Amino acid sequence: MAFIDEIQISIKAGDGGDGVVRWRQEKFRPKGGPGGGNGGRGGDVYAEAVSDMAYLSAYQYEKKFKAQNGGAGGHNSREGKNGDDLIIKVPVGSILTNPDTGDVFKLENIDDKVKILIGGRGGFGNEHFKSSTNTTPYESTMGEPVDAINLHIELRLIADVGFVGLPSAGKSSLLNALTNAKSKVAEYHFTTLDPHLGKFNEFVLADIPGLIEGASDGKGLGHKFLRHIKRTKLLVHLISFEHGDDMMSEYEKIRNELLSYDSTMEEKEEIILLTKTDLVDEGEMKKKKKEFEKIGKQVFIITLFDDDQIKGFGDSLVRILRK
Repeated sequence: MAFIDEIQISIKAGDGGDGVVRWRQEKFRPKGGPGGGNGGRGGDVYAEAVSDMAYLSAYQYEKKFKAQNGGAGGHNSREGKNGDDLIIKVPVGSILTNPDTGDVFKLENIDDKVKILIGGRGGFGNEHFKSSTNTTPYESTMGEPVDAINLHIELRLIADVGFVGLPSAGKSSLLNALTNAKSKVAEYHFTTLDPHLGKFNEFVLADIPGLIEGASDGKGLGHKFLRHIKRTKLLVHLISFEHGDDMMSEYEKIRNELLSYDSTMEEKEEIILLTKTDLVDEGEMKKKKKEFEKIGKQVFIITLFDDDQIKGFGDSLVRILRK
């Protein structure tokens, strides 16, 4: 099933139940006073954040949802049953927008819950209209109807760390090594079609699909995931030694795409991770490390074939995050 991070659905709160005209049934009196009950309140609509990042796929085919209507009033002043509320579950990090009103709801923590629509009020039964001058009212009112709305849902991942870089830079392999996330890995471009998350100590790591030059203009597969990068606290930018003398220019291409998408990316903390060191000798590693350190970033070197290097980078990453 395809990963969905943006969708529009139709939601509707419940209509209020109708008030009724009824008469009390009293012994020896065929018709007592007014006893028609009020209608019940229609169900509200809530949104609730869940941990499943793929939950929006549940709305791919069924896109209309409605809370339960309130019940009609009954005899002997009985009020109608209130309608059951509707709970729309969305992945944590979702932003919900009512395009008609401009209302925006953000769910940034698991189990966050917000009321989006209020159910209709129940109508009045004839007992409500009883007075000293109107002892036998035949009046009642209908329940309040509620209009459906279109709700736009956009997922923006919330993670402590976002792994970014060109396709095949080693992002999925690193995520797997640190978190056992089991992200798909292969030696060709665009292996990761969807973002993957993993838990590393108390932190959440996100493997963002590979970006290419022109991503901010809609090229490649990674352009749709630029929004997710925006909400990560720290970027780990992976550059592979397989690019040789072009490593710095490849780094600058991705930086340009990030800044073209959103200039505030300049302020986001970033560390550089040079990967696939098994492809070069130690002298080349040191040369490239110094070259990247000149741009004022923390630079780390790693090969996924060396468990000690992976552990060392993981320990450093935790220290950075805990600052």
